[in-house]
Amino acid sequence: MSLQEGLITYLFENVYEGTYSAPFYFIFFGAILFTMISAYLLGSINTSIIVSKVLFKDDIRKHGSGNAGLTNVLRTYGAFPAVLTLLGDLLKTVIAVFIAAFFFGFYYAGGVSVGDGYCYMAALFAVLGHVFPVFYGFKGGKGVLTLATAALVLSPIPFLILFAIFAFIVATTKYVSLGSVVAAIFYPVVLYAYFNVAFARVESSPLGSVPGIATISLMLTAVIIVWRHKENLKRISERRENKLSFKKKPKDDDK
Repeated sequence: MSLQEGLITYLFENVYEGTYSAPFYFIFFGAILFTMISAYLLGSINTSIIVSKVLFKDDIRKHGSGNAGLTNVLRTYGAFPAVLTLLGDLLKTVIAVFIAAFFFGFYYAGGVSVGDGYCYMAALFAVLGHVFPVFYGFKGGKGVLTLATAALVLSPIPFLILFAIFAFIVATTKYVSLGSVVAAIFYPVVLYAYFNVAFARVESSPLGSVPGIATISLMLTAVIIVWRHKENLKRISERRENKLSFKKKPKDDDK
């Protein structure tokens, strides 16, 4: 067995010899349930809240935008706490996706995971956990870093396209939130195009079309991220949203 094919395929081909049976279905649906629950619980581990409590005896949700996410940590506490937050959020998402791959496989081909889409489903539930963490009263972050990490693991080439879109939006508008929303919306579009335009026209292509579970999962994830940024989008329309700046704000004594 390998992470490329996953446990379910291995059992189906080598233990159950290609026969669908009650024990196989029990394992199959049990694996789906375990994948969803584990991804949600891992997503619910909010690193920004942990960092703010451990390092500063504080709650990041009381500061800035009130969002328990990387950008607010960077603005409130600085670079080092932000790096810790970044590493923690990266790790929890990678583990969630790898659990899904253990059961269902990555099936990498042409720079993307082309399995049945369960790894993308794990990404959806990791985002749900990050946005609505069971450990913190269902008040969490906005899920952008979680989705970006999953995209990097599952579809490195489309991720680079999405990052270019994100960087262009942020560079031209200075709105990180706008770049995040646009990238999240474009993820299922870019993935679909990569499958069906870059590969489907090639006769020997290992790819067919985007798995339905992957498409639905990414569309739902995009909806969640847009909804979590609704206040940011409102402030952008009113020209009240904070713009990205690397300049240090002057202290009162400097004014």
